[in-house]
Amino acid sequence: MWIVRLALRRPYTFVVLAILLLILGPLAIVRTPTDIFPNINIPVISIIWTYTGLAPQEMSDRIVSVTERNLTTTVNNIEHIESQSLNGIAVVKVFSSKTRKSAIPSRKSPLHHRLNCGNCPQALPLR
Repeated sequence: MWIVRLALRRPYTFVVLAILLLILGPLAIVRTPTDIFPNINIPVISIIWTYTGLAPQEMSDRIVSVTERNLTTTVNNIEHIESQSLNGIAVVKVFSSKTRKSAIPSRKSPLHHRLNCGNCPQALPLR
């Protein structure tokens, strides 16, 4: 309540403050460097497996665990691996500071010999 009384006693002070806000607000917005989509370069490679009709637990047991084991033994500089299994789909994300897409063995994996044809994964770099 005290600010209302002060504004009624000194109206020019609040008019000047409002004009300063109107001038300095856009000036601060223009001068502040912001980027809506900053360039965050986190090397993540996502490997997507599809196997129609396979339950999530079977996807995890038959495909994801073998893929993770294969990646940890053949690829260097892996920080961690995340995976998610759904009905007929498995997504394995490989996080690393130096691994490139070319370092991930995607076509001649030992797992391909045990699966039916047409189940080759797609390695997708996420940015």
